[in-house]
Amino acid sequence: MPKPKVVLTGATGYLAGRMRTKLQDRYDLTMLDVKSTDPEGNRIRDVHEVDLINRDRDQYRELFRGADAVVHSGFKGTVDSMHTDFWKEVDNVTMCYNVYQTCIEEGVRRLVMMSSNHAADYYERLIWSDRLTFATPEMIALSDNYYGWGKISYEALGFIFATGQMNEGKILQNVQLRIGAPRESVADGLSADNLKGMHRNLGAYLSARDQVQLIVKSIETENIEDQNGVPFQIFYGISGNTHRFWTIENARRIIGYKPEDDSAIKFADKISFVTGEAHKGYE
Repeated sequence: MPKPKVVLTGATGYLAGRMRTKLQDRYDLTMLDVKSTDPEGNRIRDVHEVDLINRDRDQYRELFRGADAVVHSGFKGTVDSMHTDFWKEVDNVTMCYNVYQTCIEEGVRRLVMMSSNHAADYYERLIWSDRLTFATPEMIALSDNYYGWGKISYEALGFIFATGQMNEGKILQNVQLRIGAPRESVADGLSADNLKGMHRNLGAYLSARDQVQLIVKSIETENIEDQNGVPFQIFYGISGNTHRFWTIENARRIIGYKPEDDSAIKFADKISFVTGEAHKGYE
């Protein structure tokens, strides 16, 4: 049987780099980005250089034609630490709309969006001030910065496209992945003076293989309808971390996500050292 055709946007970026080879092995992968080099300057073969912010979708629609699914990880610019660049996020929302609309026009069945935990940033204020224990995808998305606002907009647009209301009944099934901390450096710089910071880093961790599993299951699970029959889901993109403060129970239930990694196990030596140092302070 031929491999399913999948389009990967932002194909030379960091997030895509963690899964690109695995997706190429599994799918007939079409890669799109504004450049053909990765963040280290290495050239990535077979990348189509296109600007998805361009409102003229005829410039790139043929690359979506015949695709079974799209994984959208395209993103303009870098994330500044204060998330203050409103107009950059407007461009990213425009890009998101263009991708959704092109999918509808070219008959793509499903889209997987690389969203972000920042779509619900406000709840972290409550968690780390001991007013909330867990955040769930069912809570209304609330952020306190423009980057998070952009991700909320991705999700809100995704729901519109999943209903078919704006496109004469044509539906784009979509999964929104609120990616946590997709980096092996989460255990670097842990400090006995900041145990909540350690909890945050470890709870948000997403390993590369768990990221790939989430993407594959989000693409391939047949039924992703919500309780009202709309094919739309939001999952937190984290590993099975003991320290987690976002729930992944709906991802386990709906798409059969079975994370293989837990930051508490993977970084056990570093955690043991830091907690030991913290206990010395109580002696």
